[in-house]
Amino acid sequence: MAIVRGETAAWVKSSYSAGQGACLEVRPRSRDLLAVRDSKSPAGPRLGFPYAAWSAFIGAVDGGALARAGHRR
Repeated sequence: MAIVRGETAAWVKSSYSAGQGACLEVRPRSRDLLAVRDSKSPAGPRLGFPYAAWSAFIGAVDGGALARAGHRR
């Protein structure tokens, strides 16, 4: 998922969302931090991640390192 660095008011739904109600949205908060929330609860809690940590997480997802047994992509 390509995210443009820099603060913005727009939330972007993850390209990994499969339309099954398990959707994440991300929003750049600064040049170094992005926020993540559950699209089903837009007023709920948000988590902040440095870009490097988010990129490492997405890389692990892409590589199958976080897949459950029997659920590889």
